[in-house]
Amino acid sequence: MTAYVDDTRAKRNVAVLVMAQAILGAQMPMIFVIGGLAGGMLASNPCLATLPISLIVFGSMTTAPWLSPLMQRNGRRFGFMIGAFGGAAGALLAAYGLYTGSFLTLLAGSYLTGIYMSAQGFYRFAATDVASEEFQPKAISYVMAGGLLAAIIGPQLNKLVQDAYVVPFVGTYLSVAAMNLVGMLLFLGLDLPRGTRSDPEPAIARAKGRSRAELLRDPRIVVAIICGMVSYALMNLVMTSTPLAVVGCGFSTNNANDIVTAHVLAMYVPSFFTGHLIARFGVERILAAGLVILAGAGLVALSGVALTNFFVALILLGVGWNFGFIGATSMLTSAHRPEERGAVQGMNDMIVFGMVTVASLASGGLMNCAGGTAVEGWSAVNLAMVPFLVLAGGSLIWLVRLPRAVV
Repeated sequence: MTAYVDDTRAKRNVAVLVMAQAILGAQMPMIFVIGGLAGGMLASNPCLATLPISLIVFGSMTTAPWLSPLMQRNGRRFGFMIGAFGGAAGALLAAYGLYTGSFLTLLAGSYLTGIYMSAQGFYRFAATDVASEEFQPKAISYVMAGGLLAAIIGPQLNKLVQDAYVVPFVGTYLSVAAMNLVGMLLFLGLDLPRGTRSDPEPAIARAKGRSRAELLRDPRIVVAIICGMVSYALMNLVMTSTPLAVVGCGFSTNNANDIVTAHVLAMYVPSFFTGHLIARFGVERILAAGLVILAGAGLVALSGVALTNFFVALILLGVGWNFGFIGATSMLTSAHRPEERGAVQGMNDMIVFGMVTVASLASGGLMNCAGGTAVEGWSAVNLAMVPFLVLAGGSLIWLVRLPRAVV
């Protein structure tokens, strides 16, 4: 019989993290809308237009390996404060780069923004730190659902500030800096102790987990990382090039803002019930559904470049990412022991965001340099999804077919 765990404390933390996801998280859709367009203004080669976004993801990838153990030693609050400070500093530096016309300065600011992106990625893990096993997938879903407000606040605020200065998009970055400085105060409300898995018992804090090589021999950890990596990378691949495709096909930047709003809403609306679906149908089925929906997004995008196609494709992309990424996170959190949290989560995010970095960089090259027109570039972006969907689908089938004793 499972011991009863009071989730009152966990629910309080979830409430704080939901607000952080909504307020601080609003900066990500803002930056992703204008990042490629700002890069296109300053880059000497159009193939490098999405490099600012790639540097954000690269910053997240290289931050995760040290930020996760740091939080394990000093607490989540400390790590999240560092993330918000990095986001503010990065936005100010990026604004200065645009103001002075320096592409390298814009890239440096983008890298610092990656510190915030890395910290935000740990919100979902922090939600489970003092939660019962039953509440964990729901806690992850609720925190991810905080992105709903971010989806509305970010792109709509961007409409107001993107042209507020003579130099386009400087207003966006200045607004992002203010959001980080104000939003970091939210973390004062977190009630998470320092130490491994939020359990203060010295025996657990001193326990030694498996090595990284041993962790990567665990089938569930491997498949969780692959599915999380593919879900996030494909979402980033397509979303990064969407503003370029929308504007390139004759529509406006405001159209791109609206499409990204719809996309980010689709990323987070399912979070209200994804955890319940995982509890009812099993994480493997939800992961499979996510991969199928991602494939559907690619098919819709390849069928035409009307505004309707962009809207429907990006909505499906968001839902597919939600099922795939929350499913992968849920599988990962159930596959490691408390003392392995820092190593597993840091390794996971390094691998996931490493692939996302490659995807965001490839997005600009495919979009601007794989064909002579925006339509051809957009088609190349969506066709690039195929091998990765095959990889994730194949790994999931392999896991399901393993003998239960092995899994």
